[in-house]
Amino acid sequence: MKIRILIADDHPIFRDGLTRLIEGAGGMEVVGEASSSQETIDVANRTKPDLVICDVIMPGRGAVETIQDLKRVLPRTAILMLSGRPEDHLAIRCLKEGASGYVTKGSVTEELLEAIRRVSSGGRYVSPAMAEQLVMSLDPGRDAAPHERLSDREYQVMSMIAMGKTPKEIADELFLSVKTVSTYRARILEKMELKNNAELMRYALREGLVT
Repeated sequence: MKIRILIADDHPIFRDGLTRLIEGAGGMEVVGEASSSQETIDVANRTKPDLVICDVIMPGRGAVETIQDLKRVLPRTAILMLSGRPEDHLAIRCLKEGASGYVTKGSVTEELLEAIRRVSSGGRYVSPAMAEQLVMSLDPGRDAAPHERLSDREYQVMSMIAMGKTPKEIADELFLSVKTVSTYRARILEKMELKNNAELMRYALREGLVT
């Protein structure tokens, strides 16, 4: 029986490439695609996939909220998170919330296919670097870093600000109002004890949150 997979990513070209890779490997089939968090829930509910491959940042609800929604409607469906950055701190939150694995979009073909097979069979998959981050994050004696004080959505907005996106660009991508984005920005700066976007960008680069 083939592994039935839903691909959730807001870039059509990436979805097309991943679909060709998966269906060319044998034993797998793509039963649906989605480009936003809400569409991911809707398509998953309709197609009942064995595995959802989901980007950590998409339009709509945050990654952690999307995982929570998926687990609520399809508790037995495995979730494999994808990130465009080498090591994504948001992915750690996703793994803690119920995702079964994490890979980067730059992973070699063999690693991605291995992750798909392992996660869909009930196992877990993380890169060695991510495994080390997970262990460190669970250390009870470790003080939380400023960015770890943020909620899922705040972290998402913080990452986009750090990448140099304008409030309008962030609002359009996340389906929010510019006023709401500004509110998030103020809350982020307060929680992280930073004064402005420049300090936020320097922090994000120093901590490897963006490249």
